[in-house]
Amino acid sequence: MIDVMMFLLVFFVLISINVLPALGLKITPPSSARPDRMVERTRVTVGIDREGRIFLDGQPLAMEELAGRLRVAAGETGPAVVISGDEGVALQALVSVLDALKSAGVASAQIVTKPR
Repeated sequence: MIDVMMFLLVFFVLISINVLPALGLKITPPSSARPDRMVERTRVTVGIDREGRIFLDGQPLAMEELAGRLRVAAGETGPAVVISGDEGVALQALVSVLDALKSAGVASAQIVTKPR
């Protein structure tokens, strides 16, 4: 019985090693005289805790430094900004973060929420 189980285990492992790579779509894209490059945007997370303190990618930061640090992170394409705040944060802290984003030239941001 143990031999049969070992055989089945080895069989499924070998099949999964050989079958799973074959499930990927193998294509050859057409050529173009002027292809566009895909640009990856840097993702930046701005956090606001209940006391109104600001965090940039988990590091504490003064509100006055936020716009400058976002300009540095912007590069050519601008960062993808995600705002993650505590539900009890004052509205003024959020508005201040949005003002800093605006002055840094960030066109849009996402706000993290949870479903009800």
